[in-house]
Amino acid sequence: MRLRIGLALCASACLAMVWPANAITNGQPDGNGHPYVGTVIQFIPNTDLISICSGSALSATRFLTAAHCADPALPVFVTYKNAPPYSLANDFVQGTFFVDPNWCPGCGPGLKGADSHDEAVVALSKAVDPGGFAALPAAGLVDTLPMNLPIDLVGYGVQGFVHGGGKPQQLFLFTRYVAATLLVQSNDSLADQQIKLTANPSQSKGGICFGDSGGPDLIAGTRTIIGINSFVLNNSCSGITYSQRIDKADILAFITGV
Repeated sequence: MRLRIGLALCASACLAMVWPANAITNGQPDGNGHPYVGTVIQFIPNTDLISICSGSALSATRFLTAAHCADPALPVFVTYKNAPPYSLANDFVQGTFFVDPNWCPGCGPGLKGADSHDEAVVALSKAVDPGGFAALPAAGLVDTLPMNLPIDLVGYGVQGFVHGGGKPQQLFLFTRYVAATLLVQSNDSLADQQIKLTANPSQSKGGICFGDSGGPDLIAGTRTIIGINSFVLNNSCSGITYSQRIDKADILAFITGV
């Protein structure tokens, strides 16, 4: 669910998006509501593309995101600025991408193609205080939560789709958005690693989309992350979406050990 888009570098080193590209759906601009939620980009070698994901500051030098968002062999760049314009030189901090050693693409239980241990930590090259930090959950917290628990979604991904005149086009503003959703009852084989969230606009619920990977699923009104956005089931980012639980003891050990 990372997003790859074209880029152009202007003389002032500003990142410019090239239409079409595609974030939190059925949401609204976050402004300064969640300053510790940022975006991570990586330049794709030998192309004019960049990969874009979302994530959260855990400290001044650690940024939590999804393992599938970047190549650990290449540098990544993180910013907490909430909207364009962006200066690569002034707004981004370079970092090193560390994936959970147990990450296995397509090896997750249940749905074919789901990842296992889809989490990563970016170690920033210099300290940044975006205005507070996200909080990790206690081990096993998700197992104690009631279904239909309100969840806040925050990310920089596709905000929606433009319909009419052919294939729907992704609307991507490179802007931090927030939306409300609910935790869904899950008795399937994914429950051990993933949580399910509703993404039903007809019920005024927000969802995640391309570019929101790695962004936090927060217990509503708090800074506590229970999962990070991992994958969707269709190109319209509707219905049910899945996130990687981070309250598992081994996952917490990895995150806090980087």
